[in-house]
Order: sequence, then C-alpha cells, then structure tokens
Amino acid sequence: MKRQGIAEALRDAIAEEMERDESVFCLGEDIAVPGGWGGAFTVTLGLEKQFPDRMINTPIAELGFFGIAIGAALMGMRPIVDVQYGDFLFLASDQIINNAAKIRYMSGGKCKVPLVMRAPVGATGRGAQHAQSMERYFIGVPGLKVVAPSNAYDAKGILKSAVRDNNPVVIFEHKLLYGSKGPRAEAGALDGTSNIPEHDYTVPLDKAVVRREGSDVTILGWLLMAHLSIGAAEQLAAHGISAEVIDLRSLSPIDYESIGRSVKKTGRAVIVEEGPKTGGVSAEIAAGISERFGHTLQAPVVRLASPDVPVPFSPVLENAYRPDVPRILAGVRQVLGF
Repeated sequence: MKRQGIAEALRDAIAEEMERDESVFCLGEDIAVPGGWGGAFTVTLGLEKQFPDRMINTPIAELGFFGIAIGAALMGMRPIVDVQYGDFLFLASDQIINNAAKIRYMSGGKCKVPLVMRAPVGATGRGAQHAQSMERYFIGVPGLKVVAPSNAYDAKGILKSAVRDNNPVVIFEHKLLYGSKGPRAEAGALDGTSNIPEHDYTVPLDKAVVRREGSDVTILGWLLMAHLSIGAAEQLAAHGISAEVIDLRSLSPIDYESIGRSVKKTGRAVIVEEGPKTGGVSAEIAAGISERFGHTLQAPVVRLASPDVPVPFSPVLENAYRPDVPRILAGVRQVLGF
C-alpha cells in the first residue's frame, strides 16, 4: 500500500494504462510542457518524459481536439482527453453529445468510441466561468457514462475502468480534492487521499458505495459533497442520530439498487449537490427514489443544492453559495421533522 492523493493516483493510473495498452494516449492543453505543471492540476506531471510520443499538447480549441479524439477512438485508439476546466466542455458539446455519445448506437454497435474525458469541477475562487458543477448537463445524454470519484482509490480504479470501456466516459473531478502540491495547492482543500494497492485493480463505473452505515436517514452526495456529508453524519452521531452516507460515484447510470437498500432501511433521504437546484442531479435522483421507493418513505425527499445564480467570485459569497455541513444538518432535521 502507498498513500496518495487523487492527482497522484490519476497520474499512476494513466501511466499504468499506457504501459498496458499502446493504444492509450493523452491530449489536452498544457499537459506535456517540459518543466510545466502537468496540466492545470498536476495530474500529468512528468508523463511527457515517460511517454514522449503519447502525451499531446493541443491548441486552445476544444471542439477541434475532441474531434481528433473521437476520430482516433473510432480507429481503435483509446484517448484520454484532459479538459483544463470542466466549463470548457461546453466548447466541445457538439462533438461530445452529437458524435461521441451517439455513434455506437447509430452504427448498430459496429463503431465504438472508447473515449475518456477528465474534467475538473467545483467552486474554487476562479469565478463563474471556471467553477461550475457540470454533472447536470451530461447525465441526461444517452450513450455517455458519467462518474465522479471522491477519493484517490476510486479515482484510480474508475479511470482504469473508463479506459478499458468501449463507450465514452466523462470523469468529473473536484478541484478541492486533488491534493495537488506546491503552486497548484488549493486553498480550502479536503483530504481525498487513500491507501492505494500496489496491484492492478479497477472500480466499476455503475456502483455507489456506502461510506458510513446508519439507520435513521440516508444522505447521498458525490465529490466534495460526499465528504461534507460524512462530516455532517459524524456530528449527527454525537446527538444520537444515525445517518447512512452514500457516495454515489456513478451519476449515469445511477445505482438505484444501492440507494434502494438504504432508503428502505431508513425511510428518509437527503440529497446534497454543489450545483444549482433547478434541473440538478438531485432532482433526477429524488424523482427516481420517489418512483421506485416512495411507498417506503416516511417523509418527502429533501434536496440541498446551490442557489440558481452563477458561481460568485468573492470567497465570502462562494462559501455562502454552496451547501456546507450546517446546511446538511438542517436538511436532516427537516426530513426527521424537528
């Protein structure tokens, strides 16, 4: 075992997959600059020395290099696209939604698009155009798999599974969980480190995981919100309230089997997401819970999310914008009726 942060674990996963399979390569902005940072968050640091022909720096032209990646995937390669900030996925949305997500279906399965897209998300003092939680925009696109690892163990195993999958996979990574060091360290970062096995392993792309068992209420979150939910559960335990915390990990597909086991046991659900409330991931999950397990609920599902405004730049406003532990505690009190 070795202790690693998410950025380090992702770096090792990329290197190991490139060593395992010569068809794997990376492309993106500033990912292979000698003496550089290894992309915006150090994930690809030094890989250009190990794989000089398979680490490709691109122009600032997402629509173009996503097209290159899709074409390469169709021809049997397995590209990993590094999106500097998740917000820039909008610039490549035609390639992602109309091509990557649909070609396998439109070809009757004859054409495969084994494409991995890594995208940093979350509010981190960078303003409205570099801080959005992009999950909501992609979970409803048939043909895409959408995952969101909250710790280093999952990040490495999920990336490996994504590279080996024959479908396009979007991996959302929260900037406050990378564990990047030096000039790329993030103020207010949380600990996403894990013990990483020396042996090869994968994590499934369609399974949630119970981070803390409980019996009174189910709290569901992902990325940063999974960590805050665990913190809230620990405080609730001190007051005699047993909260079960589910880290969703997979946002498309959603693991309703795991969610159902928990909700049937607790009878109550609180969903926490960083993005705006209207049209959010929590809205879809709340509907899914109500449709499948509504007869077992003892109270309506509670959704906690950010307000329907752009992400503010001011650190004070940014901290007030997204859900935090006190708001999760208030949501639990609401669903418990006190």
